[in-house]
Amino acid sequence: MIRTGLVSITFRSLSPARVAALAAEAGLEAIEWGGDIHVPHGDVAAAREAARWTREAGLAVASYGSYYRLAAGAEQSFDFDDVLSTALALGAPSIRVWAGDRGSEGADDAWRGRATADARRIAEAAAREGVLVCLEYHARTLTDTCDSAIRLLREADHPNLRTLWQPAVGGSPDRLLEELRRLAPWLEYVHAYHWEGRERRPFAEGAEEWRFYLEALNALPGDRFALLEFVRDDAPPQLADDAKALRRLAADVSGQAGYSL
Repeated sequence: MIRTGLVSITFRSLSPARVAALAAEAGLEAIEWGGDIHVPHGDVAAAREAARWTREAGLAVASYGSYYRLAAGAEQSFDFDDVLSTALALGAPSIRVWAGDRGSEGADDAWRGRATADARRIAEAAAREGVLVCLEYHARTLTDTCDSAIRLLREADHPNLRTLWQPAVGGSPDRLLEELRRLAPWLEYVHAYHWEGRERRPFAEGAEEWRFYLEALNALPGDRFALLEFVRDDAPPQLADDAKALRRLAADVSGQAGYSL
C-alpha cells in the first residue's frame, strides 16, 4: 500500500507544530522531518518535541531527513552519532543521508572507496538500533545516476543500506520509470513532486506520470511512503491541492476500496 506524507523542508519557514498541522489538515499520513531547520542534528529535545507534534496530529514519522554526507569527515560540524541519537529521539524508522559531496563523474576510485566504506559503517551502526539508512537520490552526489547509485549500493553491500528515489528534473517519464524499476531491490520510499523545466507545478498536472511511478512502488512488498516536496510557491493552500491529488492516486493504485476524499 502507498502511504502519503510530507517532507518538512517544504515549509522551512514554518514551525514544526504548524508543519504537522498542515500535513494533518491535508489528509496526509506521515512526515519526513528535516535535519537542517526543524530537527537539527544532535538536538534531542527538538526531536522529542517534533515527535510529540507528529503524534498529536495523528501522523507517523516517515524518516529523519539528515544532511549527513558520506566521506565528509571533519568538513561537517556533526557526526553520525549525532544523527542517529536524534533519529532515535524522533522515533524515525529510517535516516536519509547524502551520498557524498561530488558527482559520480568527479569521484575517483579512492574517494568513492571512502564513501562506500562510510556508507557501510553508518548502515551497521544504525542497524544495531533498528534504524534503516537511505541514500538521497540527488544530483552532485554518487546517486546522480542510476548506474552510480546501484554501484554504491552493491559495493557497500549492507542489508541495512537502502535508497530513496525522486524524478530528475527534465527526465523523460520512460527513463525515470526504468530507473525506479532498476532501483527496486533497494528502494525504500520516494519524494513526490511535479516540475516543468525549473518551474514547480501542481502535482495533479503530473498525475499521469506519477501513476506509473506509484504502480512500480506499490509492486514492492510492504507499505511504502510517497512524500510530497517542492510545493508551488511554498504555499500551504497548494499543499492541500497536491495532497488531494496524491491521496486519490495512491488510493487508486493501492486498490483501497471505499476510499473517499
